[in-house]
Amino acid sequence: MKKKLTIDKQENLLNKSIEQHLDFSELLNDQELSYDDLSYTQDDYIPKECLEKIECLDDIPKAQDNIPAVSFFSGAGGLDIGFSYAGIQTKISIEFNETFCNTLRKNDPSKIVIGPPNYSGDISKREELAKILAENGISENFEGVFHGGPPCQSFSIAANQRFNKEGENFKRKGFDDEEKGMLIFDYIWFIKKFKPKAFLIENVEGILECDSTGKIKKALDDLKKLGYKIAGPRIFDASYYGVPQKRKRFIVIGSRTEDAVVLPEPAKKQTPCGPVFMRDLKSTTSHITREHTAESIKRYMLLSYGQRDKLGRVDRLDPREPSKTVIAGGTKGGGRSHLHPFHPRTLSVRECARLQTFPDSYEFTGANARQFTQVGNAVPPLLAYKLACAIKAVFHQE
Repeated sequence: MKKKLTIDKQENLLNKSIEQHLDFSELLNDQELSYDDLSYTQDDYIPKECLEKIECLDDIPKAQDNIPAVSFFSGAGGLDIGFSYAGIQTKISIEFNETFCNTLRKNDPSKIVIGPPNYSGDISKREELAKILAENGISENFEGVFHGGPPCQSFSIAANQRFNKEGENFKRKGFDDEEKGMLIFDYIWFIKKFKPKAFLIENVEGILECDSTGKIKKALDDLKKLGYKIAGPRIFDASYYGVPQKRKRFIVIGSRTEDAVVLPEPAKKQTPCGPVFMRDLKSTTSHITREHTAESIKRYMLLSYGQRDKLGRVDRLDPREPSKTVIAGGTKGGGRSHLHPFHPRTLSVRECARLQTFPDSYEFTGANARQFTQVGNAVPPLLAYKLACAIKAVFHQE
């Protein structure tokens, strides 16, 4: 990583911007420089293995099994992507957010997307949606997979800690959230009605802490009575499954097969995020970086690996460790990205998407803030791929 600017010259530019009230991004442009020419004042030693190439969906050939699937709460398609690489093809995706639907359609025009503008995509409208699924060829004892991750904000610690501790929004509402807290049971209703050969339920780890009355256990017991072998619930830390990010997810997989799905085991070590930032970004989409003020850069550049800028509430990533969780942000704003480990600026959508293991060929629609939301809400496709391979294994045993 060759530096065009010494720290002294960087300081001079920043001071010039502040003292003369000049726009810092314009000042960089005038010097034929960019934010990627800026540096931190301190860097610790990075072992070579923390920068070496890591597992990437871009390098994995797609399997051709063509097992059909239906995706619920599809979002930007994290589960859909991972399942497709394993040979489980999502024929129908159900999503209520129109921008997310546009992303799904853009990346797979052949897919049936049940969502705006032609449908509501509302899972809670059970009978209405069941009729649409039936009209599109989904029948009882469906010889494929249902997969979905109901909205997790009701159970998420990160989602609620964006608010003031004294405010009502800071508390996790769990199943008491009338809008989102019961959607997991709407999803389970569809599993019971159509009885797919296998299903996957994904959520945040906090869902179990909110289930003081055992609602999830009862629902899973009901599915067992229908003949499902249940694997889980288990909490997966994605960083032990090739994802260069700390992200813990609640996973349950059920199958109407002779044997239960064998859940993949974690690696011995977590995946560092450093290699993500060694890859070229030329010709990629959604790589627009924020134009920070000189005042912000002066604060950021003093941070050491893993340290937080308290004013901006952003953390400098440590390339020797997995990234901190990529978050989606609220419904009215995009996700708050972390600071690049090598340059004092926040990450672009594409860099966040790489931390989430989206293939570079995957495109996001909508405003930049909405793209951050799509990326932050997603299940890491690489984790989805490994779970899908485990599901496919029991299909082949039949």
